[in-house]
Amino acid sequence: MVTAFGRYLWLHSNNRLIYKTWNLKRLHLHSASVINKEMALRQHGLQIFQAAINAVLPQNMMKKNISIEGDRLMIQNQCFPVHKNVSLVGFGKAVLGMAAVMEEILGDHLLQGAISIPLGIQRILCEAGKEDMLLKPNTKIQAMEGARHNLPDENALKAANTIRHLVEGLAADDLLFVLISGGGSALLPAPIPPITLEEKQYVTKQLAAKGATIQELNTVRKMLSVLKGGGLARAAYPAQVVSLIMSDIIGDNLEFIASGPTVLNLQSKDDCHKILSKYNLLLSMPESVKEVLSQSSMKVDKEEIQTFAHVCNFIVGSNAVALEEAKHKSESLGYNTYVLSTAVSGDVRTVAKLYSLLIRYAYSVLAAASSKYVHVSKLKDEILQMVVNLELPDFQLDGCLKLLEEAQSSKKSICLLAGGETTVQLQGKGKGGRNQELALHVALELHSAKSKFPQDLLTKHEVIFLTAGTDGQDGPTEAAGAFAYCELVDKAFAEGLNTEDFVNNNDSFTFFNKFNNGMDQIVTGLTNTNVMDVQAIIIQYNEI
Repeated sequence: MVTAFGRYLWLHSNNRLIYKTWNLKRLHLHSASVINKEMALRQHGLQIFQAAINAVLPQNMMKKNISIEGDRLMIQNQCFPVHKNVSLVGFGKAVLGMAAVMEEILGDHLLQGAISIPLGIQRILCEAGKEDMLLKPNTKIQAMEGARHNLPDENALKAANTIRHLVEGLAADDLLFVLISGGGSALLPAPIPPITLEEKQYVTKQLAAKGATIQELNTVRKMLSVLKGGGLARAAYPAQVVSLIMSDIIGDNLEFIASGPTVLNLQSKDDCHKILSKYNLLLSMPESVKEVLSQSSMKVDKEEIQTFAHVCNFIVGSNAVALEEAKHKSESLGYNTYVLSTAVSGDVRTVAKLYSLLIRYAYSVLAAASSKYVHVSKLKDEILQMVVNLELPDFQLDGCLKLLEEAQSSKKSICLLAGGETTVQLQGKGKGGRNQELALHVALELHSAKSKFPQDLLTKHEVIFLTAGTDGQDGPTEAAGAFAYCELVDKAFAEGLNTEDFVNNNDSFTFFNKFNNGMDQIVTGLTNTNVMDVQAIIIQYNEI
């Protein structure tokens, strides 16, 4: 756990954000009022982020969607009879909490279970006093930890083999619950022989380094895996399979959540070849991978489709649910709030330009009465073009404009929310994650555009940008995300830190760890949930 002075720490014991005492003598801030304003914005941002996470905690989502009366289990108005014939498997960052709820709901109907969960999650929750997220002492569910830093490892492979062995032993009168959440791909690695775990890891790392989307990564993973791409459901046949899914995929496409272990794979090895060719990786693949991809793939026929008639998939949590609760929290704090999109994706550099334009756009609307800063139409056209380029079909700019116009007359503060998952193209050897990298790029974009903000308007408004992962783990780091704002680059330079150097080395974690006593880095610890990322633009109106 990162412990740099001034850092925020999420305490699971009471689901509140506790702020470490700030040593104001060490902070180079201009006045007490500035300190209070910055503290308030960060506090509000973190409270909004916390609300998003709370909305999709396993115990909240599961109990909202599932109930039992006698031997009738109801899931989203669909009934499943249970007669002490239930087995349970699961894999993902939210699965421990999901399993704890299912264990409570099913009672004696549950016969056996096996779950693959992140390394250290049980200890973290135990130390935080979160007993409601832990299995019972006399549990029938075997919990196996692995996938350090969200990467497949030998422990995760052993867990996958245990899960495979369990489901292969089921019969037609058995009922299998499959719990799936973000991080499930790394926690269920079972490569097709002769591919080794290391070789599959190599393929995944090469694609990620090239900036491949999660959909592209999962397309390749499925073709190299025994259990992904419907493999788990086939292994469990003829048992009834019911999957309960926390989505970490834009659009909630079941094929791509944890690489679709209970969903019929409609993609082909030709799709795999196209993705590897797109990133110039086809020739550099291990020979075992080339061998598997060269084998003729089975076509999806009527018999294969019929085989999946024993499967029911339910989404019980998503980014949209998290953002809706974040919106309610933001409004309760006095902000005019709007959800822009639940599908923000693309390279962090491009997405950072979008958010910088949005902040400039918000300022231009708020300053529309000023002849010095009327560029609303031009900025709107730039944003719309960028939305098209990024292929964000649900982006709601018109609703944002209406909200900003209302804020201009009412002088109320505003909060613009969005969610999704960005990608990073690696070019350095630093330590970071997509959210911290996005925050750094937003800071650089705002710094470049600073001259275009009229000083009188900057005086009237405080702005801060937040981006963080709902799982609490931004890449292979201990942070969830970070804040950005107009003055960040200048303040960093005053501390002897060149922001561009850290960006060029993909070293965002190190930057935020060093900068501003760590106050702009968001550290939550593992949250035991995962529905992608949350972003917020908070613009607070200051009484002059």
